[in-house]
Amino acid sequence: MVRRLRRTRFEAETTLEGFDFAASPKLPAAQIRDLAALRWLQAGESIILYGAVGVGKTHVAQAMGHLAIRAGAEVRFHKTRRILADLAGGHADHTFDKCLAAHVKADLLILDDFAMREFTPRQADDLYELISQRIAEGRSIAITANRAPQDWYPLFPNPVVAESLLDRMINTSHQVFMNGPSYRPNERPKTPPTTTK
Repeated sequence: MVRRLRRTRFEAETTLEGFDFAASPKLPAAQIRDLAALRWLQAGESIILYGAVGVGKTHVAQAMGHLAIRAGAEVRFHKTRRILADLAGGHADHTFDKCLAAHVKADLLILDDFAMREFTPRQADDLYELISQRIAEGRSIAITANRAPQDWYPLFPNPVVAESLLDRMINTSHQVFMNGPSYRPNERPKTPPTTTK
């Protein structure tokens, strides 16, 4: 399990047990706990965690990955821009097929910060190859995004690619809207009180 955790490349080793649901009563705690049973992973389905910045989407995605590893799955965590850069490098050095196969192989692929900005035509095509192949092979994806899924379509330059990819992706995913205040102000270093002379 330690080796599988290392291969995943999480930003931080977070767990669902360590997630503070009480900090935001608006969060769909029951839905998240139900997803923690990993029935979606066993069925080859996916999850989309979307909502405002700082509400814990990445924490929950990594926690689901941690649970999947404990259940024996191979998991990979990537910022979406990083995986797109990796696939672009595959085009440059003619290793694209090998690179794509490596990203398709894991039982669960976590794509963090999806749909942050418009995709180039090459990036859109690469995402289509990656996601459609994973779906075809029944391999799950967990996506975190600030934008709601219905707002992803205009980010793709080719509407046909957008329809083909996103309809398939969205219709095979459990969508979790994460709402509430940002946790990040609570993580700021405490400023020591100033003393007056």
